[in-house]
Amino acid sequence: MRSMLLAAVAAASAALAFCAQADTPDPNQWLEDVNGQASMDWVHAENAVTVPRLQGDPRYKGLHDQAFAILSATDRIAQPNFIGDSVYNFWQDGSHVRGVWRRTTVDSYRTANPQWETVLDLDALAASEHANWIFKGANCRAPAYDRCMVQLSNGGKDAVEEREFDLTTKSFVDGGFRLPESKQNVAWLDNDTLLVQRDWGPGTLTRSGYGFVIKSMKRGQALADATEVFRGKAEDVSVSPQVLRDGDGAKVVLFDRGLDFFHSERWMLTPKGPVKLDMPQKGNVRGLLHGSLIITIDEDWPVYGLKAGSLVSVSPEELAPVGPGGSVVISKNTKLIFAPTARQSIDQVTVTANRVTAAIYDNVRGRVITFEDKGQWGWKQTNLPVIDNAEVNLVSSSDLDDRIFYSAEGFVTPTQLKLADTATGASETVKTLPAKFDAANMVVEQFEATSKDGTRIPYFIVHPKGQKLDGSNPTLLHAYGGFQLSKLPVYDPLIGKLWMERGGTYVVANIRGGGEFGPAWHEAALKQNRQRAYDDFFAVAEDLIARKVTSPRRLGIYGRSNGGLLMGVSLTERPDLWNAVVVESPLIDMLRYDKLPAGASWIGEYGDPQKPEEAAYIAKYSPYQNVRAGVKYPEAYITTSTKDDRVHPGHARKLAAKLKGLNVPYLFYENTDGGHANGADPQANAQRWGMHYVYLTQKLMD
Repeated sequence: MRSMLLAAVAAASAALAFCAQADTPDPNQWLEDVNGQASMDWVHAENAVTVPRLQGDPRYKGLHDQAFAILSATDRIAQPNFIGDSVYNFWQDGSHVRGVWRRTTVDSYRTANPQWETVLDLDALAASEHANWIFKGANCRAPAYDRCMVQLSNGGKDAVEEREFDLTTKSFVDGGFRLPESKQNVAWLDNDTLLVQRDWGPGTLTRSGYGFVIKSMKRGQALADATEVFRGKAEDVSVSPQVLRDGDGAKVVLFDRGLDFFHSERWMLTPKGPVKLDMPQKGNVRGLLHGSLIITIDEDWPVYGLKAGSLVSVSPEELAPVGPGGSVVISKNTKLIFAPTARQSIDQVTVTANRVTAAIYDNVRGRVITFEDKGQWGWKQTNLPVIDNAEVNLVSSSDLDDRIFYSAEGFVTPTQLKLADTATGASETVKTLPAKFDAANMVVEQFEATSKDGTRIPYFIVHPKGQKLDGSNPTLLHAYGGFQLSKLPVYDPLIGKLWMERGGTYVVANIRGGGEFGPAWHEAALKQNRQRAYDDFFAVAEDLIARKVTSPRRLGIYGRSNGGLLMGVSLTERPDLWNAVVVESPLIDMLRYDKLPAGASWIGEYGDPQKPEEAAYIAKYSPYQNVRAGVKYPEAYITTSTKDDRVHPGHARKLAAKLKGLNVPYLFYENTDGGHANGADPQANAQRWGMHYVYLTQKLMD
């Protein structure tokens, strides 16, 4: 009883502290005005200080030029994308800064020098329209694959303009579908009908800034005349249409109603209208195979005895409430395809005409398995070849047959792109990335640190052979720790060339909040348990120091987006552990993140700061509220983009302004283009990385 009373008192005290904090005016809130004159004057003044410091370093040019050579190299693997029976690729280099969308045949792609045909030149389009167009992808109609809705972004924003494009004439369709800029999702219902989710005007956006109304739009029809087919609620994150087709010609139309970032209702469009499917709210629909939905579930499904993390096949009709009293009729059509163990996870899933293929990780080491439904004998597994200790990626799959492109790579092993026929298990390596840095003297090891609550946290370390364990090694530590996203053993030419080849040690920590060990690893750091992710990160840092790999003087950290939040917390909670902190595109003011687009969509991850009991635990770690006077902080490098419409640039700006108000040294740089990726073209990206590594060099190597 006494412990319960103490807990209640503590919670009440935290809530009162939050209320007092919430009533205090924020002197830096004006910096949330993204393009306001005062805000931009402040940005330009900050950039005027940082650019000379970093770009004026004599090492900047070499780092920039090396980065640009990597980002614009013509010997990169041209990432393939099956569209119909052709292979498409979007390509950027020094001559095509905005890029060209191009295609070739599968046979030509397999050769050393594919014969590419340009489909759309983004540099020419931007020049002819005097627009800042960035290519964001294309959604092509099946099964003809002759028309696509091309997505064009102004400067890299998530909001896009959608235009109908004819792949046969290689031109935009005169009088075709054209949707003005919005954060929107589009699906082809048939050759002449789109399902569209977007901003339809007042009262159609969620608190997160996404549309919650889906309308059917006929060819030649004006936006104002589109017909509503599904409506969510303003308190949802968003809704989106999904049209699934399989190799047998079956089609299923789904509406995904996002209740929060991780929980969704799925509705199926029937002749009588949308019908809610009775399936777990946490999970993902991966495709359609022989009329059945292929799904992964992130929570237990007791009615079928299925565990969270499983890959499952289920008939959509079985999920519809067709039984007595609207109940679901349970049949034997729901089948378990694969159930991971506690140290495994399913990362990607793709569906071809007759097979399901998954990228599966064992202790953060990847393999590729293809599955064939053998009826009463279950699902037959076939392993496709990969390298050891690899990150694997399902690059693209064909809708017409069972071919897939997939890749395998390691920290010091360049990417191998393979083409496999999953029906036969045959696989060939069709492309290998030339080595982009000298890895002959590099070693990859995996260790574990023990977090504050006793949980074992794995991490990878890449270091020179014969490294002295005297605490003197310049070390860059990276992690993410959120949204069930895993940090994998990726071959990164930029880190290899600009850091490791120059003697730097690189560490990747697989902290909780990610998906390295499935849904439970993610859920362990949700909401009120967020501090666990940060404790995990600190534990890895302390383990590196205890092993004498490095020391606080030589240890730096880097993260962006949710990883930028991790950097902010690391700066404020453990300033003693590092000498360099790169805070990129970060969330920082966690008591206002939900009020800044598109922050409200992440309440399922962090909690709701508008609820005092949840704001109380958020306030404990929120970096903006925890910058204190009189604390010795390392000089952080804070960077963002004006056109980031996913994580508001006000977060980064306000952190810099607060540090400045306390006379704490920092560097701030804001790219006025680029979007959330903070690199709209190879040149801008090279500048970005050149500045990053100058800063890290100054702080950790000098």
